[in-house]
Amino acid sequence: MLHETDLSRADLNLLVLFETVMEQRHVGRSASRLSLSPSAVSHGLGRLRGLLGDPLFLRTPRGVVPTDRALELAAPIADILARVRGVMASVEPFDPARSRRRFVIGAPDGASSVFLPPLLEALRRRAPGIDISMRQLLPRQGEPSPALAWNDVIAELEARAMHVAVLPVGEMPERFLRRTLYEEDFVIAVRAGHPFADNSGIEAYCAMRHLVVSQAGDTAGFVDTALAGHGLSRRIALTVPNFMFALAVLSETDLVAALPRRFVAMHAHRFGVIAVEAPVELPRFLISAVVPKVAMMDAGIAWLVGQLEQVGQAA
Repeated sequence: MLHETDLSRADLNLLVLFETVMEQRHVGRSASRLSLSPSAVSHGLGRLRGLLGDPLFLRTPRGVVPTDRALELAAPIADILARVRGVMASVEPFDPARSRRRFVIGAPDGASSVFLPPLLEALRRRAPGIDISMRQLLPRQGEPSPALAWNDVIAELEARAMHVAVLPVGEMPERFLRRTLYEEDFVIAVRAGHPFADNSGIEAYCAMRHLVVSQAGDTAGFVDTALAGHGLSRRIALTVPNFMFALAVLSETDLVAALPRRFVAMHAHRFGVIAVEAPVELPRFLISAVVPKVAMMDAGIAWLVGQLEQVGQAA
């Protein structure tokens, strides 16, 4: 990345600065995150531009946007910093009972609603000083391939926008570590007393008005693929942006929705919603914790992945 003759002018803090600006996309917010003045951040970016021979970040009315060269450098710089952090962490061994770290976990809300309650309980008992920030992750809009639907999230994970992602994936590129937390399938969720509970055949199911969870408002999904295999279709009467909202709507309407089984088992009773077995075979999904392998050099991240495995397997 740097010519050998430039290394004497390099400063590791400049790479931390690059990483922060790449994440925040804003000089002022980056300055606040780094406890620096905006002018100090601007000065540091000027030094980086001279070292790397590229503008790196271009100003816009809303902040800054990275150049193509900056996007190319994001992953190598993240790897360098992860290795350095791993070395530094090894100097003072990670102690969860004493740590005051904050970890960022990304997940779709149907998964986070399952693993987060037991994870918080585990942290309360074993690591009371550790805090968690959750990010809601969404698949790429309009992408029919499960293998490609989470590519945007994978890029954010490599850019260190989060420490761990929990995703419905069974395979990942070689540079990632994937640990299965649990296997998920889907049930049909309806309010208690719904007529579908007593007549749950496939024809009755198709005749119902359906609710689909979709942040972008997409209506087609794996349920429609399964029904098409039988020459059938359904009417999507409503889309909502998350699973908890879906439960609230189902509790007060005659809509039906295919929702994750574990999510329904943990939360539906509070809304007066019950689960009915699906009248058509639906796919099963592995819910996995995903992290760049290089990040596992950080003992804290490795510990967190282990905790996720434990609570996922116990769920």
